[in-house]
Amino acid sequence: QVQLVESGGGLVQPGGSLRLSCAGSGSIVDTRVMGWYRQAPGKERELVATMTNTDSVNYADSVKGRFTIGKDNAKNMLYLQMNSLKPEDTAVYYCRRWSPFYDYWGQGTQVTVSS
Repeated sequence: QVQLVESGGGLVQPGGSLRLSCAGSGSIVDTRVMGWYRQAPGKERELVATMTNTDSVNYADSVKGRFTIGKDNAKNMLYLQMNSLKPEDTAVYYCRRWSPFYDYWGQGTQVTVSS
């Protein structure tokens, strides 16, 4: 059974940093795209950052220059380094692994940016 488990969320002050991790377990092969998404209260889930199997990255305009996506294939891990956090970054953050044959999501981790 495949599972994606996010960790690293929490409460941080504006301007602070957090590093989210997503641990994959089970047999996950031939992933084409790994990514982070977020959903704020009352809003649609939105893309934050993605990385393809060829290491091509894409960021939402709102996080460019502040967030960095990374992975460790050997450990089956996906990361999101978030710097210069703003109150509008407050949301539940989800990791995702996609291929033409599957679409796996984690359960989410809460990030709250507030003074």
